[in-house]
Amino acid sequence: MREIAVFSGSAHPELAAEVCAHLGVPLNPVRVNRFANDCLEVQLQANCRERDVFLIQPLVTPVQENLVELLLMCDAARGASASRITVVMPHYAYARSDKKDAPRISIGGRLVADLLVTSGASRALTLTLHSPQVHGFFSVPVDHLHALRELAQHFRRYDLSNTTVVSPDLGNAKEAAAFARLLGAKVAAGAKQRFADDRVSISSVIGDIADRDVIVLDDEIAKGSTVLELLDRLRELGARSIRVACTHGLFSAGALKRLADQPDVLEIVCTNTVPIPIEHRTDKLRVLSIAPALAEAVRRIHNGESVSALFDAP
Repeated sequence: MREIAVFSGSAHPELAAEVCAHLGVPLNPVRVNRFANDCLEVQLQANCRERDVFLIQPLVTPVQENLVELLLMCDAARGASASRITVVMPHYAYARSDKKDAPRISIGGRLVADLLVTSGASRALTLTLHSPQVHGFFSVPVDHLHALRELAQHFRRYDLSNTTVVSPDLGNAKEAAAFARLLGAKVAAGAKQRFADDRVSISSVIGDIADRDVIVLDDEIAKGSTVLELLDRLRELGARSIRVACTHGLFSAGALKRLADQPDVLEIVCTNTVPIPIEHRTDKLRVLSIAPALAEAVRRIHNGESVSALFDAP
């Protein structure tokens, strides 16, 4: 793979290094400089001319800093005559801004997609978008992966004969149903209403919960308010045991500790799409690596092979 060039921004260099280790290619250095007026400057410190360039940068806190850094990396690669530029965003934070649900409101998911394409991105590789329609916000090809297989492989170590996968809301029910099929489990979903970013109400859970082992599945956990509200309903319905799983473990504002402090939550499982500081982790947390899947997707993109075939493999 001599014609490939992989670079990482500041957001998650550990994941980028792991991806490169699976690919057997070096992670090329990037210099980020901040001027006295607070503007950023980025230099890709390896040859990009006529190469297939992959820029790995999840949009995580500080999101705006990491976004601008990614835009500048795209611009630098385009100016260096890269043959193709693929932005690898394991987490696309602006995917949550996907609709006009109030007057005069911005749709950040579409705007940021336009910015990335304008800056030079030829295609995008991302993982578990908050809403499937965000895929269509990009005017370049998008490879949209999911982590259901990695999560399923983890949970198969348990007895799943009495298990129900629960989606916190109907919007995530399709993904929960696909996950339940992988596990041979039943599926249920909460009836959720959101009043603010951190205030939700789940009036009921549709499905079989009583005396069953429950796996709560969501695409991401930020403040954890939705999951904590769902836990109350699951207790009322008589769940036998509870485990929590998500792709993107953002765990902002002490969410991880609040979830881990729930005595009936046996385990919290997420992937390493976003960095989780060691000091914030608990004994209940299990972090699964998504690097092998990302590396295989990068390899297939570079070689012109099918990426969707990744989901068909046994």
